[in-house]
Amino acid sequence: MGVQVTTKWLGEMRFESTNPSGHNLFIDAGEENGGKGEGYRPKALMLSGLAGCSGLDVASLIKKMKLDVADFKIDLDANLTDEHPKFYDKVVMSFHFYGDNLNEKKLQKAVDLSVEKYCGVMEMFRQFAELSIETHFHNS
Repeated sequence: MGVQVTTKWLGEMRFESTNPSGHNLFIDAGEENGGKGEGYRPKALMLSGLAGCSGLDVASLIKKMKLDVADFKIDLDANLTDEHPKFYDKVVMSFHFYGDNLNEKKLQKAVDLSVEKYCGVMEMFRQFAELSIETHFHNS
């Protein structure tokens, strides 16, 4: 199989989950669902996984292409279905690049490579969600 993650119940609505990186994370429900909000929400973690996966691709390509980028961030806006089991059926992913010397063409190429070729988490999301990708350039 390959990857192994163990998630241990800590009582009430709290869990601790291992990660192959050696950094564990905590999962908890919000107070409205009997938790204390002392951990990550599982569905939101999926969005962080998506942004992180694509972000790592783009960061690697920025380095490889020797692009001048002061900063970048990825905003995700996800729609949750009304019926149980609730899942994300629509996700808008917005890449924001900041700098005073942005090569927009090459940065767009980096985003496209991640979206179309490299990001495995994105491929998983495609199985259940409609994805929209936007790229915004903020020249200082």
